[in-house]
Amino acid sequence: MPTVKVNDIDIYYEIHGSGEPLVLIGGLANDITDYAGHSDIVALLSERCKVIAFDNRGVGRTGKPDIPYSIPMMAEDTVGLLDALGIERAHIVGISMGGRIALALALAHPDRVGKLVLVSTAPRVVRSLRRSVLFGLYRVLVLKTRGSETSRGFERQVAASASFDCTARLQEIRVPTCIMHGRKDRLAPYKMAEEMHRKIPGSKMIPFNGGHRFLFLGSREFTDEVMHFLRTSQ
Repeated sequence: MPTVKVNDIDIYYEIHGSGEPLVLIGGLANDITDYAGHSDIVALLSERCKVIAFDNRGVGRTGKPDIPYSIPMMAEDTVGLLDALGIERAHIVGISMGGRIALALALAHPDRVGKLVLVSTAPRVVRSLRRSVLFGLYRVLVLKTRGSETSRGFERQVAASASFDCTARLQEIRVPTCIMHGRKDRLAPYKMAEEMHRKIPGSKMIPFNGGHRFLFLGSREFTDEVMHFLRTSQ
């Protein structure tokens, strides 16, 4: 199992394919198996890129320190992984919470980002009863399927997401950006994706049918759109 020491944790990562480096940053409580085992997203992207997929702190085979997490902290974990692998610059694809990590990374280290793809995400978390119920159900599922240690990491990730808001800094993002979002997303409402599109200079918006997990229901369509954006000059 490939792991590397980054900051205060050991990060588990996998590299698939060859070509331009593309870093895939997963969402809340997601580990590599959600993208490379339960779906074919990594396999499809690795047909045309060198995909670096990894488990965020608090999940999977990466360290789960029992300390407060933050989105900027997890962005620094990602940069530390790039450093350890000798990768100066990469395309970044951030999914859900991973999109917030990607935003923090692009703001702090724009020179490390080739192009930025934001998927099913928003610059801040919307607090609502519906969302609270969905997160409660998700927590039960995480605890049941992945154990108490991952459940603690899940709670740390939830707190990190809830405390992050880069809405006021979106106009500072200068890397080529594409926003991909489901029209029926209930966790990150579509109007928030439209807000990102308005505020990130020169960004591209691609709507999809479906909700928060639209990418898992149409992996080929999703990955084809990612690759088209990466190959298109902007």
